[in-house]
Amino acid sequence: MHQYLCSDEFRDLLARHLAAFEPKQHATENLRHAAVALTVVDTSQAANVPGINHHPDQLYRAALILTRRAPKLSSHGGQWAFPGGGLDPGETVEEAALRELREEVGLELGHEHILGRLDDFTTRSGFVMSPVVVWGGCHQELQPDPREVASIHRIPIDELMRTDAPSPRRFNDMPDPILVMPIGQRYIAPPTGAMLYQFREVAVLGHDTRVAHFEQPRFAWK
Repeated sequence: MHQYLCSDEFRDLLARHLAAFEPKQHATENLRHAAVALTVVDTSQAANVPGINHHPDQLYRAALILTRRAPKLSSHGGQWAFPGGGLDPGETVEEAALRELREEVGLELGHEHILGRLDDFTTRSGFVMSPVVVWGGCHQELQPDPREVASIHRIPIDELMRTDAPSPRRFNDMPDPILVMPIGQRYIAPPTGAMLYQFREVAVLGHDTRVAHFEQPRFAWK
């Protein structure tokens, strides 16, 4: 398997692929607009995810920041998520993504760290989510805000490239299988899983892959 390192070369690859991609934006009328930050850092200080081993000689592999939301949040408590949240009045998508990144995981970055955007994703729970790809860089310390974040995880980019990703998974209350991204011994469903898949396809591989049509499991509808 190819090893993607937290390096200038990988940052330039992501920026080049994203510059060639035309993200689709969705209408936000009668919906809540939120920005999420897909942030590339390294795998140092990685929190445990079952099935992912972080060896000392691999600590500076490139990784994406994922969080487990605090369980007592009013919506989507305990679920996998990227740092993100609703736009404040007058705020751009990029400004909101950087603010949420600072508030949720303690990572303060300027606009020059933004590499590009992926497609908007309209959720069953009434949000239009706008993904912003951010270069966080190496040697970054992260600190969760316990009011919103239960834990922070650095998911190696290599993990997104598995031959079984994406995979169909059947949920008991859904008539058809749903495409998910396997991470370690777990899985991540849309919308977060769909954005992980599009990041892989567009930013890493340079493909013109769309994901907004993916269905979401019923627990993500609330």
